[in-house]
Amino acid sequence: MQNFELTLASPVSKSFRAIKAANSLDIDAEKKSTHHFQVKADIQSAYSIGLIVGASGSGKTTLAKHIWGNDCFNEILDPQRPIIEQFPESMSYDQCAEMLCGVGLTSVPCWIRPAYTLSNGQKARAECALQMAREDGMIVIDEWTSVVDRTVAKVMSHCIQKHARKTGKRIVLLSCHYDVVEWLNPDWVIDANKQTYTDRRSLWRDYQRTERLEFNVYETDRHTWRYFSRYHYLSENLAGGKQLFYGLWDGSNQIGFLAFSNYVPHRAGTMMQLHFNRLVIHPDYCGFGLGIHFLNKCAKLVVEKNYEVMGKFSSIPVYNALRRDPKWRLNAVMRQHKISVGGNMQRKEGFRKDVKAWSFKYANDTV
Repeated sequence: MQNFELTLASPVSKSFRAIKAANSLDIDAEKKSTHHFQVKADIQSAYSIGLIVGASGSGKTTLAKHIWGNDCFNEILDPQRPIIEQFPESMSYDQCAEMLCGVGLTSVPCWIRPAYTLSNGQKARAECALQMAREDGMIVIDEWTSVVDRTVAKVMSHCIQKHARKTGKRIVLLSCHYDVVEWLNPDWVIDANKQTYTDRRSLWRDYQRTERLEFNVYETDRHTWRYFSRYHYLSENLAGGKQLFYGLWDGSNQIGFLAFSNYVPHRAGTMMQLHFNRLVIHPDYCGFGLGIHFLNKCAKLVVEKNYEVMGKFSSIPVYNALRRDPKWRLNAVMRQHKISVGGNMQRKEGFRKDVKAWSFKYANDTV
């Protein structure tokens, strides 16, 4: 155990109004402007996630600088450059992609835009990814989730702690919000309000959260696609013909979109096939496994309408998710060298060529 002791003091104004304000309540201005902080904590034993939590002004930032130095909060995300270009040159593209997906920043369009165009939550994930890519592996981040929606904060926290443990990195997060404790599941907690330390190294592995997040699925129309098209890796255009559309909702906020389309001619006496496509979870909610749960819920609803559900796609994350899920069966693996631009139009070289694709069928809980 190490003993950390420090004093936070701010200068006291001697102006007429300041003195009068203090005298109005008989305040000892010097005493009220001094905060003494002391806590004993073990931050030397092995850990993955540490959390310093407490209200603003409780001493979190000062304590972190006292322990890890004044430069511990240096941010390295360049807002003018795409995040995918900011990783060390020694890292391969696959390593960069794995790091970004690991922190829940799975939307490729977000990787290639200047970082200043990202949301606050996406910037925080990008900063974590870059910090985790450093050789020393020690990361300290202030104001964790302080400027994002609280549900997003919990999703981000769960995702970051999972990736830190997977990669063997050490990360210390500072937050004024206690609602992230369950989702971070830290190895230790310093509560700056109470000036207490809790060692959870033996608890995190079997810890069960008591809080559950609830999301709802509703049928929607094609017009809500415009809010999600920028995050998808394919065309912004939706297919024609028979269509079903579903939305994933967090309260009154739609956070996901999914379409089912008829791609092949329907033969009389057979069930019509609908292929799922344009599966998008808003980047702020990624890394929590919502995509596969959303897809399975919608696929079941579509089957209940007497359709056969299929999927043909080239997204590796979607392939990995469906390959592990017993509700889906792999039908075929294809490699497309050229793309057709439609009906009787001649084939030509397209932007997406030499693409590997997979075909799956929804097994309706029978596998």
